[in-house]
Amino acid sequence: MARPQRVYEAWKGNNKFLFGGRLIFGPDAKSLILSVSLIVVPVLVFCAFVARHLRHHFPDYNAGYAIPAVALVFMIYVLVLLLITSAQDPGIVPRAAHPPEEEFSYGNALSGGTPGRLQFPRVKEVMVNGMLVKVKYCDTCMIYRPPRCSHCSICNNCVERFDHHCPWVGQCIGQRNYRYFFMFVSSSTLLCIYVFAMSALYIKFLMDEGYPTVWKAFKHSPASLGLLIYCFIALWFVGGLTGFHLYLISTNQTTYENFRYRSDSRPNIYNQGCLSNFLEVFCSKTKPSKHKFRAYAQEEVRPPTVSFGREVEEEPIGGPRSKVEDDLEIGSDLLKISQRRNYEDVDVEMGGRRSNDVEGVASAKLVTGSESYIPAVGSDVRVRHSSWDRRSGNWDMSSDVLTRSASDVIERSVFATEAAHPSQAETH
Repeated sequence: MARPQRVYEAWKGNNKFLFGGRLIFGPDAKSLILSVSLIVVPVLVFCAFVARHLRHHFPDYNAGYAIPAVALVFMIYVLVLLLITSAQDPGIVPRAAHPPEEEFSYGNALSGGTPGRLQFPRVKEVMVNGMLVKVKYCDTCMIYRPPRCSHCSICNNCVERFDHHCPWVGQCIGQRNYRYFFMFVSSSTLLCIYVFAMSALYIKFLMDEGYPTVWKAFKHSPASLGLLIYCFIALWFVGGLTGFHLYLISTNQTTYENFRYRSDSRPNIYNQGCLSNFLEVFCSKTKPSKHKFRAYAQEEVRPPTVSFGREVEEEPIGGPRSKVEDDLEIGSDLLKISQRRNYEDVDVEMGGRRSNDVEGVASAKLVTGSESYIPAVGSDVRVRHSSWDRRSGNWDMSSDVLTRSASDVIERSVFATEAAHPSQAETH
């Protein structure tokens, strides 16, 4: 007996898991190695070639030892924030096993739809802060995305309050980890400023001690020159990112919303004022994850079924009903036939030559008594996603046309049976 799979083992997204599903990363988690190196290496160079010389310039109370200590503690703090941001669920919305059945509706002429056609809206409206907001249907996750939710094409998940996918963190930035992402970026900015300032201070001390020009001081301490250049460049990135996200937080926007709706001039219904927006990000309680990655995966629920006509009683295994369910291709064949209005085309679709109708009847798995076969029109036909019309959002399933097409198959099946057994027909 196969061991039951856990949720993280049967995961349909592109995420990577460590330690038995306790840590979840994005598919580009290897970029974390580069990010960690860009943080650790400069700090170690600073402590080895700059901070140890600054200790002697602050002899009182051995205050000079605080310079490398602050750098190391700051570095560890930034790395912890990086790990928290990249190794937790950013707010992934659970997938559905099938499209929401409550959204199915049959079209009618009054509403402008095709009578008898099963309709499925791809966009619907929900009320948010007293205003109507359109939410879209996600074909991959088979759900209507909540407001401010978007599907990340890299992780292949729908993420609540999706901000962006950060390659440096190797994870989506969403509702559950945005706070830690901003703290990571802002702390990295402060670390750059600290290393830059201490390196510049060391160059100033060198110029006062016998290296009168900047060039001679840099020549004596090339590590300081390298750190100054590196921190100056890094500040343009992490400093600019910190300022940009401060603006987003103050206006209660996400990066995705800012870039996508910038030119729409639509009102921001989520903006509650600068102070309330900051409190929402930094002081609100983090919502628990909607996934238990270490729990055992449940069997998927059967897709919704659409019934045509009366229901057929269940038959034992191997009976006529099981024959129909063994070959669901009859459902797609009938679906194609229902879209045709010409009965001559029906003959062509179902293998219209009378001489070969016995084989066609056998492949269609028709339900019968002892000799003749009758199509199981009253049985349930399972909705298959391949028949989904992505442009219109509808399934073309006209039950009355489907019944007429099936009746035509019955007449031809009886004719084919009599042709195949002429002796039995004469006896009767």
